[in-house]
Amino acid sequence: MTNYHLEPPNHFSLPRRIRRLGELAYNLWWTWNPDVQRLFKRIDKDLWERTSHNPIQFLRQVGRAKLNAVTHDSYYLDFYDRAILGFDRYMNNADTWYERNNGSPKEELIAYFSTEFGLHETLPIYAGGLGILSGDHIKEASDLGLPLAAIGFLYTRGYFTQKISEDGWQEAHYLRLKFEELPIFPLLGEDDSLLTISVPLPERAVLARIWQIQVGRIPLYLLDSNVEGNSPEDRELTSRLYSSDLDLRISQEIILGVGGVRALRKLGHNPGVWHMNEGHSAFMALERMREFVSEGHSVEEAKELVKKETVFTTHTPVPAGNDEFPLWLIDKYFSEYMDELGLEREDFINLARHEVSWGDTFSMPILAMRLSELRNGVSDLHGHVAREMWNYLWPERKTEDVPITHITNGIHTGTWLARRLRHLYGRYLGRDWMEHLDDPEVWETVDNIPDEELWAVRRHLKRKLVFYMRERARDQWLHDGVHPVQVVASGALLNPYALTIGFARRFATYKRADLVLSDFERLLNIINRPNRPVQIIFAGKAHPDDNPGKLLIQKVYRMVKKAETGGRLVFLEDYDMNLARYLVQGVDVWLNTPRRPNEASGTSGEKAALNGVLNFSVLDGWWREGYNGHNGWAIGDEIDYDNPQLQDQMDAESLYDVLENAIIPLYYDRSSGNLPVEWIARMKESIRTLAPQFSMRRMVKDYANNLYFPLMDGK
Repeated sequence: MTNYHLEPPNHFSLPRRIRRLGELAYNLWWTWNPDVQRLFKRIDKDLWERTSHNPIQFLRQVGRAKLNAVTHDSYYLDFYDRAILGFDRYMNNADTWYERNNGSPKEELIAYFSTEFGLHETLPIYAGGLGILSGDHIKEASDLGLPLAAIGFLYTRGYFTQKISEDGWQEAHYLRLKFEELPIFPLLGEDDSLLTISVPLPERAVLARIWQIQVGRIPLYLLDSNVEGNSPEDRELTSRLYSSDLDLRISQEIILGVGGVRALRKLGHNPGVWHMNEGHSAFMALERMREFVSEGHSVEEAKELVKKETVFTTHTPVPAGNDEFPLWLIDKYFSEYMDELGLEREDFINLARHEVSWGDTFSMPILAMRLSELRNGVSDLHGHVAREMWNYLWPERKTEDVPITHITNGIHTGTWLARRLRHLYGRYLGRDWMEHLDDPEVWETVDNIPDEELWAVRRHLKRKLVFYMRERARDQWLHDGVHPVQVVASGALLNPYALTIGFARRFATYKRADLVLSDFERLLNIINRPNRPVQIIFAGKAHPDDNPGKLLIQKVYRMVKKAETGGRLVFLEDYDMNLARYLVQGVDVWLNTPRRPNEASGTSGEKAALNGVLNFSVLDGWWREGYNGHNGWAIGDEIDYDNPQLQDQMDAESLYDVLENAIIPLYYDRSSGNLPVEWIARMKESIRTLAPQFSMRRMVKDYANNLYFPLMDGK
């Protein structure tokens, strides 16, 4: 272990009475406590919006007069004192779920590796669903008091900013992050030098600096190769997510896996459980094997010791979506490492050999599968798909006996629940309902919420979404000089009281963003129906190297721009966590159209359901488990087609039929008090049945009880 310390954060010369605002800003606990966010917003609302809800940047820019003013505001100071008291109670609480149900010694740390973490829009070190899930996972681990530390990357250029051209083509723009404006701590050694680790790459060693983000009680350690002493090329290794350059990709995964282990060792951690969230970090298992071999264990002993402490979660139901490398690249990067492991080349390759038609590869998920004791998919259906997909690794077993279980994904309630709904639930679900998020009995009392109160909050959230979109469109027109048609395509003409459908996710072709557009004339009749209009909002990014995905965006955007849509079809560019919150809280219906069974789980519909939005989805991923016939609508049946064109045709017909004959009439059928009574009943059924089942509280408890604790107890 190396002695190290955190560089003290700049407390911004705050007035003594509110000096702990700086402490709050540097702990991401504020990201899932909306009332705490309002501490900053109340000082200067306009600046809070201009700084994109970044408290570090906000406190660096806010005027002293504004700060002094709130120190004389008794209402603000009472609000501040309650927030600080809540923060201190949270951070010092010894009566956590883990403490009450601890089946292992406290010092048995859980190490959680992921290549991306979606924590807040001000930290663009995530690309999509995997990162959001990782961020939610460690937030809930904090809430439950799990002794967990997370490892990832501090990408110096983050993920790209999306711009859509007038012709609908996605343009990717990268900006270098300003670390001084982010809630990150540099870790320093005793002599105040950078705390770094060294990672072997061909003919050189690359240094990676260690940073820390505090996520409630959980430390998230992030690696960054932009360090003096590295070559200019090596300084850019950790600049961006998910490069298609294989040399860059394998270098990143070596830094994450090998470097992540070395970083934890340098910080004095000796985890009892090592969790690989997807295969990107699988080289971690090799580094731990190397450690055991260096201590005198045989290779076989090292493998077994590593397995006994390792968990692997797979998220990919499509073989082509898994990381694998050609063998010549493995030779280039691991020739010396093989010697340190005491393995001949063929034995090393056989740890992860994948035989494909064009030649053998080294598969990261196979490496993770073979060097883990426990493995899981992320939904019931995905668990079945994964057992079929990887059956050949256990040829002596039947598919149902392949040792891959499932734990269905969930969402972090505090992060995704609208503030007004949070207060509404608090009035009717009980004072301590947030302590029992996964208890179905607590959610039974949703039925006690008066229809008019729930509907009033839903209408408020819709207005908030529409006003936000209009301001975005206005800003594009003012500052980006976009064509007026693009202003309309960005939502300038939306009606805050019309039935509004949201479709927002990564634009991969299997997600079929264009399914609802497949019969355009029929769709025009639906959206332009007199007195019963329908609006559809699209948002999402394609990977910069995914040309089919970018062509899909272009196709959707060109449809959106057509005059005959009347501005009722919208595409919102640069989908991020901030826009996601507005959408999952503000639309009426959440549309999901993946080609079954390619959606491992998905979580955006879970966020929508928590906020009273009704799901309308293919029976894939989590929705297959959540749908009960009364809490939303299904597209198609539980059928897997061999012919994708036929599947698309059948699903499109089902989509239009349900939309025309069930969803639209139900939404516009109003009582004498102008309430959609049956719609609200379905909303309550959705909240009651889905909120506890698909909470991150339930999910992380499942990981702890079924994966983490058994490995700890088995020692």
